[in-house]
Amino acid sequence: MKPRGRKRRIDVPGGFAAFALIFSALFLTHATLLRLPYFWDEAGYFIPAARDLLQTGSLIPHSTLSNAHPPLLMLWLAFWWKFSAFTPAVTRIAMLLVATFTLAGVWRLARRIANTPVALATVICTALYPVFFAQSSLAQLDMLAAAFTIWGLAMYVERRMMAALLFFALAPVAKETALIAPVALMVWKLVCKLVWKETGAPLGPAFPGWGFFRKHRGSLAPSINTPTPAKEAGVGHAALIWLVCAVPLVCWLVYHRHRTGYFFGNPEYLRYNVGATLSPLRFVLASLMRLWQLLGYLNMFVLTLGAAVAMFLPPLRERDGSERPRIDVNVQLVFAVLIAAYVIAFSMIGGAVLARYLMPVYPLVILLCVSTLRRRVRLWPWCIAGVCALFVFVLCIPPPYRVSPEDTLLYRDYVLVHKTAADELSQRFPNRRILTAWPASDELTRPYLGYVGKPMQVVRIENFSDFEMLRASRATEQFDVVLLFSTKWEPPHPLLSSLPFGRALHERFFDYHEDMDPQRAAALLGGRILDYQNRNNEWMAIISIERIENARVRENN
Repeated sequence: MKPRGRKRRIDVPGGFAAFALIFSALFLTHATLLRLPYFWDEAGYFIPAARDLLQTGSLIPHSTLSNAHPPLLMLWLAFWWKFSAFTPAVTRIAMLLVATFTLAGVWRLARRIANTPVALATVICTALYPVFFAQSSLAQLDMLAAAFTIWGLAMYVERRMMAALLFFALAPVAKETALIAPVALMVWKLVCKLVWKETGAPLGPAFPGWGFFRKHRGSLAPSINTPTPAKEAGVGHAALIWLVCAVPLVCWLVYHRHRTGYFFGNPEYLRYNVGATLSPLRFVLASLMRLWQLLGYLNMFVLTLGAAVAMFLPPLRERDGSERPRIDVNVQLVFAVLIAAYVIAFSMIGGAVLARYLMPVYPLVILLCVSTLRRRVRLWPWCIAGVCALFVFVLCIPPPYRVSPEDTLLYRDYVLVHKTAADELSQRFPNRRILTAWPASDELTRPYLGYVGKPMQVVRIENFSDFEMLRASRATEQFDVVLLFSTKWEPPHPLLSSLPFGRALHERFFDYHEDMDPQRAAALLGGRILDYQNRNNEWMAIISIERIENARVRENN
């Protein structure tokens, strides 16, 4: 940490100017996305829950099963709908404000521990990184949790501890897993205390690279000069203060238990996200996937590998002849602790291994890499420009490996295809029973999601796997039309073909399945494909059952 000194004066006008500039840039780059209907988990939980709050004032949703997510995001959305309008555009603009707040925190953190050029480059890279860009306008929890976590970390490195505790306490009220950050900082504080007590130094002499850390011992433990009992107790108490950050979340969980009978949501949700994930083999596989998502996913490898190569170059000199500074060693260690905590935690929990769960630590990885490039590469602005260009490229052009649509603009293709299907079904089959899977089942029955004008009759199945479609073929009298769509995005031309054992592991641990193609489905169900659309391998097919077609022919005759 940087030594304690006189607190810098807060530049309020400059802060508002930076916020306005960032929001304007986000608004312009997301302008074509603001009116899109709601996508996937938005439609499945967050929008219905926020709408219930708007209409009834209840923090516990009634139109969908409660999964115990804290209500802060729903309160934020309901506030804007109350005083503006209940439309997707209002929702997405409200989320852009959250993304702007996150980037403002990145700007403040980067300027505090580095300098203005590094801060500017970090903000631009973060804003253009596909996962962050796509999530910026989606009504999901991760962006709000990232905003409070980044601001909490910024206050932490500025030694504004009350402000840091406030932000870190608000983060778990946005998403319960945001408690990872304050707990990791508390554990780090206690570990430093324990190691200092036993060795008389922040890290023991057997630690690899001990000479380096001994050289920087002042920055590693700036508030500890000698391991006296009084100071040891102070460190322990300071670490335990971070438990205060859990109080708002605990209050919410107790309230949720009082209202629903469950602390952590309905049992099926808990089983999927915790019970079914506690396997050593799954933990290893998920850890590898998390490291890939953090360091290589969606062209991030260009930035991380570039920074790794730059480490072999000598530091450059400033104009005054001084060596370009690195980020303080203690701050780097704090970043490493937080990054490791998120990787480990989300390798143990979370049924779906989604990249957006790592949203709070993506800016930290980018900041470390940008700072390294500036310190050691003379043409570092051109390197950053190249990285940004590759981020934009993979944002618009899907990569040759499996990704989640919500991590790139594939989600836009998904929404447009589903909107087209909903329009077709509303026009041609307004009173027919439609067989489909979630989330299309919600899209067709909840007009406020933006897909249909009035609810349609839906027969729901789990997915379009061979097993589920075979079951449906035995009950074709229960539905008249089938809406098939891609539930798992697959690249048209994969870089590497999936290995047989790899598919088996994905099916066992990560809920993977292959969707039956429309031609096979039509043949199995005894139907005919009436419409098929494909945008970047996000596809949908409408299949009419033959008996319905035959009945129409008889009516016309």
